[in-house]
Amino acid sequence: MDWFRRNTGLLPALIAALMKKPDTVSYPFTPLELPQGFRGAIIIDPEKCTGCALCVRDCPANALELFRESRENFRLIHFPGRCAYCGQCQDACRNDAISNSNQIVGATTDPDSLTLVLKDTQE
Repeated sequence: MDWFRRNTGLLPALIAALMKKPDTVSYPFTPLELPQGFRGAIIIDPEKCTGCALCVRDCPANALELFRESRENFRLIHFPGRCAYCGQCQDACRNDAISNSNQIVGATTDPDSLTLVLKDTQE
């Protein structure tokens, strides 16, 4: 009898949960609507990037690497498998060269296939 009294208090919550509309989205069956301010794939404007490495320095996940041969010749590489999409690289860039788009980065079993060369001035 004690068990019955304790668990009958859960009955109204159970009924409310069963009658409530699901909180999940119906993504595969309808187009996905991304919220405003969604931080997706990293994009770069190669004309604005000077290779200052502020984005590399401030990336908490080490998702950006800069390989420099000289002041003008460098390669900026992005590793999406490491990226937290926090937007810190965008905040650190003083030339507004790097930003987050609203594109979703696809899933893969091979993280090396996601590696992107954002800018390559080496010849």
